Amino acid sequence: MSDKESSHSDMDHEQTKQTPPNFAQKRGKKRLRNSPGTELDKFKEEMRQMMTDLKVTQEKELKKINPNLLEIKTSNAKIESSISFLTAQNEELKKKIDNLEQDRRADKEYINLLEEKIEDMSREARKKNLEIKNVPKLEKETRGDLINMVTKLSQNIGYTIAPTDISDIYRVRSRQSDKPNSPIIVEMVSAIQKTDFLSKCKEHNTVNKTNKLCAKHLGHSSLDTPIYVTEHLTAKAARLRFLARDLARSKSYEFCWTSMGKVFVRKSKTSSIILITNESQIQRLFQES
Repeated sequence: MSDKESSHSDMDHEQTKQTPPNFAQKRGKKRLRNSPGTELDKFKEEMRQMMTDLKVTQEKELKKINPNLLEIKTSNAKIESSISFLTAQNEELKKKIDNLEQDRRADKEYINLLEEKIEDMSREARKKNLEIKNVPKLEKETRGDLINMVTKLSQNIGYTIAPTDISDIYRVRSRQSDKPNSPIIVEMVSAIQKTDFLSKCKEHNTVNKTNKLCAKHLGHSSLDTPIYVTEHLTAKAARLRFLARDLARSKSYEFCWTSMGKVFVRKSKTSSIILITNESQIQRLFQES
């Protein structure tokens, strides 16, 4: 073997000795680089699969939910439609109620106006009348007996009237059999005469505290049954007089009287005169006093 071949042989032998360590080193480095990447890829694949499965699951759930949502949506639409319809009806009913309320107020005002007119007409029809209460009833009592009672009473109070001064006279029919002493209504020929007659009756009671008007002043023999001579009031005025007297007693009003079918009260001589027109007014006076 020549020196040249020997030299190449030695070099090859040296390379052969050195190659295995370098090759092993390179393979080791390759495994280190690829190992994390493989794990990452595997993780990514698992995540991708999970996302796919989740998407599939969600799609299945949505397919189940969508019909329900559609049903709910349809129901909501119907509910909204019903609410709109009811709202429209409510508005219409509200308008009708408002109109009815306006009509009711107008009718009430008109009824009050008619009642006032009727009250005025009734008061006018009674302006010549007076009423004598608690007069004992005679057996087989006649119209002539009633006229004699009134004329006898006029003599006793110092304001004599003749039978011709009486336009009409009658005793009110009693609805209660246990109360025969129903009022006697007397219609005079003039309102002035009636007013003067009432004034004389009041004057007699004021002057004669121990001998106020009673049945004997009408000609009944020695009967001390008290009698009361007043204006012939309408039912409304009579009710107001009753309440006004209660007001006067409860709240110390000095005066309570009637004139021409109307009721008046007065707190004192220096206070203003109050015309009583309705029961609500009396309630207010109770609260104010």
